[in-house]
Amino acid sequence: MPRVQEHPEHPEGGRKYGAHQMEIYRDGILHNRLPTVTCDSNKLEAQAKKFLGARSFNYVAGGAGERATMDANRLAFRQWKVEAPDPLLATTFESPLLIAPVGVQTIFHHDKETGMAEIATEIGLPYILSTAASSSIEEVAKANGDGARWFQLYWPQDNEITKSLLHRAKSNGYKVLIVTLDTWALAWRPADLDNAYVPFASGIGDQTGFSDPVFRAKFAAKHDNKTPEDDIFLASREWEADVFSGAAHTWEELELIKQAWDGPIVLKGIQHVEDAKKAVEMGIQGIVVSNHGGRQLDGAIGSLEVLPEIVEAVGDKLTVLFDSGVRTGVDVIKALCLGAKGVLIGR
Repeated sequence: MPRVQEHPEHPEGGRKYGAHQMEIYRDGILHNRLPTVTCDSNKLEAQAKKFLGARSFNYVAGGAGERATMDANRLAFRQWKVEAPDPLLATTFESPLLIAPVGVQTIFHHDKETGMAEIATEIGLPYILSTAASSSIEEVAKANGDGARWFQLYWPQDNEITKSLLHRAKSNGYKVLIVTLDTWALAWRPADLDNAYVPFASGIGDQTGFSDPVFRAKFAAKHDNKTPEDDIFLASREWEADVFSGAAHTWEELELIKQAWDGPIVLKGIQHVEDAKKAVEMGIQGIVVSNHGGRQLDGAIGSLEVLPEIVEAVGDKLTVLFDSGVRTGVDVIKALCLGAKGVLIGR
């Protein structure tokens, strides 16, 4: 798990992130070459919308309902001001940043999760693979090489499938398990509904299940030896019904996860002090204070608002990570100053 420590001096030839802006200026002055991706965080969505199709953009940019929770996330950040920041905090990794589990990346770029995992290794950030991936657990592990990788679980109802997923992740070098608590059913997302589009229905983002031997065996036994590839629509419905079943798991059921996973376990989607305390009681090693970036429940509290009280309650007992609403480096600093040991960055 990440822990705060003194920031080590960069070794000779190590990464010097602050030099990046000088490279941009140099390329512009000497080669008349502008950045491919805008440096203005307020323009990133507009640039993405220009290059992505409506379905892909709305899936990644949309939120639940009228996006009130997304607005609350941003408002929570704007209410905190930076005065005299501490020296850059570091963890056992080179940076307090982690690449958040973003699913169905093939609808954004043909390199999908394998490309992102490869880049994560190059820049020294832990990569968190989503269950809703368009690349398999094994493919991402190979692309990630000797990089740090964690696995995020959308918890199936079928215990045998759950155990199989965890076994595959552990066998392929994923060191930390993140169990997402807030997505046992898909949210009401108007941008997706207006396009009548969810990628999973056509098999996109179902690769974790389609490549799983237990899921494949159960599917074959139920459907006259068919494979998921023989009937993608049917297989997608069965996978979704198990992963996004509409039925939440209980705290007691975490014992199954603890028995099947012998590494650190992090619960993602904690928004209340009492839930954070319960995680401690259950012997969990970490939590992510998160409202899923506003994608799951419209009208929820901004995650940054509850971060300080959660850190005060349990910060000395487990590792507190954070995501939701992060757009800039200043946002990261604010979350760290309010007690987070690491910040997940995603869409």
